[in-house]
Amino acid sequence: MAKIQTNASGTRSIEVSDQHLATIEQYQLLRDLIDSNGYVDEDVLDKLRFNIRSLLESETGRDKALLDLCLDVIYHPNMKALGLQNLVSLFLDWKKNKTANNGVSAD
Repeated sequence: MAKIQTNASGTRSIEVSDQHLATIEQYQLLRDLIDSNGYVDEDVLDKLRFNIRSLLESETGRDKALLDLCLDVIYHPNMKALGLQNLVSLFLDWKKNKTANNGVSAD
């Protein structure tokens, strides 16, 4: 379990589990999410929420892990652009460590 900071002052955070990160990986929720400018802002967070909403409305979105991710992280009242940026960083570190531990190339 890891905590991500969701505001600049550090007074708000969200706990993110390995299961949440695995669900992000399973559904490739962060793929092509951030524009070429590299900035994570509220529009990017809205885009993620719209993508997840469409997944939930489809037959494949009837997954408890995806619902848990939404309730616990993505739609958490404290989730803002900074929180999403920190979630992306956490996910990349998690993926890198997972790949290193499995001895698989990260390409």
